[in-house]
Amino acid sequence: MLQVETQINASLEIVWDCFTNPIHVVNWNFASDDWHCPKATNDFVEGGEFHYIMAAKDASFEFDFWGTFQQIEEFKTLKITLGDGRKMSVNFEAKHHVTAVKEFFEPETQNSHELQLAGWQAILTHFKNYVEAL
Repeated sequence: MLQVETQINASLEIVWDCFTNPIHVVNWNFASDDWHCPKATNDFVEGGEFHYIMAAKDASFEFDFWGTFQQIEEFKTLKITLGDGRKMSVNFEAKHHVTAVKEFFEPETQNSHELQLAGWQAILTHFKNYVEAL
């Protein structure tokens, strides 16, 4: 499993809502400024699916990043099976007005671990910046 993490200056409740609510997801779910997330939906129950359309702003490429929620522990943990069968989890922990978010994911085989870590970390950094600007 690969891991990325960040510390966010916001309450656990705000961080959780921004991470799980599609209204917020479209504002942070991209790795670079030439990409965006024009559409996000989720059925936020165990067994439900999320679908996040990730697209180049120049319309040259897009894909559906999707998965199924296997386990939801409110304000604590999400366990997910991605559309390609890989597993991932997201852990949330609050301490003194700061919320730690840690993502663990099985790597795919097309890109180097370093490239995958950089992309996932960039998305998590966009998430941190979005939440802290609210």
